[in-house]
Amino acid sequence: MRRTSASLVAGALVAALAWASGPSTPAVALDPSVGVADLTQDINQILSDSRLTIARAGVVVKSAQTGEELYATDAGKLLTPASNTKLFTSAAAAETLGLDYRFPTTVLSTGRKAGSLLTGDLVLRGTGDPTMLAEDYDALASEVAEAGIKVVTGKLVADDTWFDSQRLGNDWSWDDETAYYAAPISALTASPDRDYDAGSVIVSVAADGDRVKVSTTPETDYLKIVNKATAGAETDVLIERQHGTRTVVITGTVADPYQEWVAVDDPTAYVSSLFRKSLAKHGVKVLGPTTAGAAPSGAKELAKHESMTLGELLVPFMKLSNNIHAEILTKAMGRQVSNQGTWSAGLKVSTDFAKTNGVQVINMRDGSGLSRRDGFSPGSIVQLLSAVRAKPWFSTWYESLPIAGNADRFTGGTLRSRMRGTPAENNVHAKTGSLTGVTSLSGYVTSADGEPLIFSIMLNQYLSASPKDIEDKIAVRLAQFSRSAAAGDTAGLRSAAGGATGDLECSWLKPAQC
Repeated sequence: MRRTSASLVAGALVAALAWASGPSTPAVALDPSVGVADLTQDINQILSDSRLTIARAGVVVKSAQTGEELYATDAGKLLTPASNTKLFTSAAAAETLGLDYRFPTTVLSTGRKAGSLLTGDLVLRGTGDPTMLAEDYDALASEVAEAGIKVVTGKLVADDTWFDSQRLGNDWSWDDETAYYAAPISALTASPDRDYDAGSVIVSVAADGDRVKVSTTPETDYLKIVNKATAGAETDVLIERQHGTRTVVITGTVADPYQEWVAVDDPTAYVSSLFRKSLAKHGVKVLGPTTAGAAPSGAKELAKHESMTLGELLVPFMKLSNNIHAEILTKAMGRQVSNQGTWSAGLKVSTDFAKTNGVQVINMRDGSGLSRRDGFSPGSIVQLLSAVRAKPWFSTWYESLPIAGNADRFTGGTLRSRMRGTPAENNVHAKTGSLTGVTSLSGYVTSADGEPLIFSIMLNQYLSASPKDIEDKIAVRLAQFSRSAAAGDTAGLRSAAGGATGDLECSWLKPAQC
């Protein structure tokens, strides 16, 4: 995990402590001062952008200090949140699982060991750890070998029963099935990188003379590669897994190296292949086939790996807007609370948490926001953001949010190229959200007077270019807000937000753009 500099950490701690100063007081009447009136006028003008003429826009701004609503339009309307859904999932996970929560992955034996012979099965049992790498499964295999086992007479059993067998969200689009950001969810999974893109493999191509060379990260023969690409004067290549199969077809031309993150069809089977290969590498031969099933109650533990804590996982999860982390945590919450590792059980935990904290308008269909049937109001998002300030885990959670304009990938996250050179830089802590025709930005900003503000901006059903720059203009305006004075050249600040020209947030655009 990458770390920020000591100065950044110190500054972040001061900001987090300020934001964690306690819950807001009951709302008071709207301040009639020139500062608030000017803010209202400016946000209204920003929202008059022609791209929003036929779109839906909901915006709420609230003072965290007084509880006063400074601005609101369509505050109670149900809108599609995209990845703003992760605000609810991550907060519920911090409350329900705790920041010290870890995912264990274990290797168990079901038989007796006689010398180097294990009479019985070898069981690999997972609980959903999204940070497991091929090298971690290799380390587990090494532990089995170090225990003196060379031959397993029975089967290699993959136990993924901690979660149910439903791999994809009910409302997920069929054409996302092969995309890494919509990878199947399993209690046994593996990531190819330290972004922890669980359930996917990186497929790389490079020109090698007059042919195209293909490699994978991690190295695996689980995928069937059909290479139809040719070396050419430019790189115009498509790497795509065929729906419902392990077959990856590569077409087009390759001049420069290129890589694509591809979701596997079955994470459990994929992990089993990695683990069996590692066992063989360490001199452990399993005579039986690979099967799936639950470990018997009397199975003995041979090896164990534990993930980083949830507090640490929040960084790649929220900074990079990782969909798979959100869904795994949703099922983990269901398992924790009702002993059911299902979407329905986990979503009930998230919605119950939200309602307990005063949230009214909410419809959660998944944990990540990939479903277009997810629905929140901007007022509900602001209510959640207000309520969690009183939580003991708030400072850690707050620092996991992307920070505007901070170039460090694991600090700025999906906001690192936005609002640079403005008062919002290193000030706005907020969650981005993107789907086609949907963008959202919700979080916290400190005004020019040092007043902590909470905001939610939700823009839906636009048809032209992305209006993310509209979000940035509002956030920058909030950073300039003063109760005692006008912002000054508001036209100038509207042209200064910058950096939000793309249609989708960084997490959808691996690898080069991120």
